[in-house]
Amino acid sequence: MPVITCSGKREGKVAPELTCKGRCASKSMFYYGLKLHVIGWSRKGTIPWPEAVIVSNGAENDLTIFKENCGQWNNHNFYGDKIYYNKEWFADFETQQNSQMFTPVKAIKGKNIRLEQFDRAAEDIYSKLVSSIRQPIESFFNWLNAKTEIQNAHRVRSTKGLLVHIFGKIAAAFLNQVFNP
Repeated sequence: MPVITCSGKREGKVAPELTCKGRCASKSMFYYGLKLHVIGWSRKGTIPWPEAVIVSNGAENDLTIFKENCGQWNNHNFYGDKIYYNKEWFADFETQQNSQMFTPVKAIKGKNIRLEQFDRAAEDIYSKLVSSIRQPIESFFNWLNAKTEIQNAHRVRSTKGLLVHIFGKIAAAFLNQVFNP
């Protein structure tokens, strides 16, 4: 989830050591700011509970951030979006850490059209299944932003202010969740 300090049309001046220009594919926009990454425990009937919250600059690739921080997660099943599609790396990850990453199927450029049509039905069903399992984390980000407006960091003017903005709003949202379930 992006935390936006200013639009992509302008040059970001707030916390240049932490922020940079990034692109949010789901919102189809460029921005200056940070990305908020969450690894969460699935809970039936409600939003996930975060196990880890990671902040990176806006240009950093999500898969790179996962690779840098995955050493502590053994015996887990992860569900990511298409950016996490990397069969070779996740095959090694599965053998080394007994953990798996499930992602929607990513189209392969130049694939024979007959093979593509042959595999399409199974791939569509699999992709819909993975996306439906991922839906709660999208709901988590929506809940967090609705409760705190964490994505809107336009009024922040310093590095410390940006960090307080992010982690203070996360703490406030969870304190609210604990005391007002």
